[in-house]
Amino acid sequence: MKMENQSCASEFILLGLPRWTEKQDLYYALFLSMYLTTVLGNLLIILLIRLDSRLHTPMYFFLSHLALTDVSFSSVTAPKMLFNMQTQSQSISYAGCVSQTHFFLFFADIDSLLLTSMAYDRYVAICHPLHYTTIMSQNKCILLVTVSWVLSCACALPHTLLLIRLSFCGDNVVPHFFCDLSTLLKLSTSDTTANDLAIFTVGTAVITVPFICILVSYGRIGATILKTPSAKGIFKAFSTCGSHLTVVSLYYGSIIGLYFLPSSNTSSEKDVAVAVMYTLVTPMLNPFIYSLRNRDMKGALRNLLSRAIFSPR
Repeated sequence: MKMENQSCASEFILLGLPRWTEKQDLYYALFLSMYLTTVLGNLLIILLIRLDSRLHTPMYFFLSHLALTDVSFSSVTAPKMLFNMQTQSQSISYAGCVSQTHFFLFFADIDSLLLTSMAYDRYVAICHPLHYTTIMSQNKCILLVTVSWVLSCACALPHTLLLIRLSFCGDNVVPHFFCDLSTLLKLSTSDTTANDLAIFTVGTAVITVPFICILVSYGRIGATILKTPSAKGIFKAFSTCGSHLTVVSLYYGSIIGLYFLPSSNTSSEKDVAVAVMYTLVTPMLNPFIYSLRNRDMKGALRNLLSRAIFSPR
């Protein structure tokens, strides 16, 4: 009897981006600059929050973890893609492919749960301002972040364990720039019923439920704003929630565009384009969104630059 956990494939071939061979140097320069911007921008956010005591609040505590997650999330796929483009290689080992799938799911889940924690923080700040300090205590914030990391690990692990049980004895060409789980399942010669069930169950737990919680939080925020329809109150609410709402829209908008909108004949190209959006573009934009629309972050950056320029040498 054949052991199904023995995969026939020793490596996979990543086709990369559609038509990337036509302007490969341009694509390489573009995605390298995007990746470097993502890493440097998010690390700058972490540094500013660490150094400026005025940013030692629950909102920026969650933001620092989101920035770390964005760096890690992009680093799962971008370096391998850039390496393949530079070396003209398209291969990735079986172990590397499984590892890439695991960590991609892991950091994607953390992103979703951290955005939910940030929405809850904004809900408490606007709807229960007098009790904000008590509700959003340091221990509560640490607990929310810890649960996000642990739950994400627990959700990504079943996908990985079910994936390594599958056989890949046929086509090993992945029409993507990374090892996407749904694409790998289409290549498998094994029964993927358990994998599909896990995708539905875990997806509900870490994507659908958090998204509903975010919608409920902002529904309550909107109801609170309408009860006190002053221009000052509305401006404060938008300044408090605007950045987070923008990031949530980018993150879940990409997911909805990928998994819920009808597919066309160019669905493979659409999937790759949307994947670029949430693996590279969104993590790159997050530092700009939070910095350009946030006076505290801009103030912390000015302080850091002034100390660097005028500090005694």
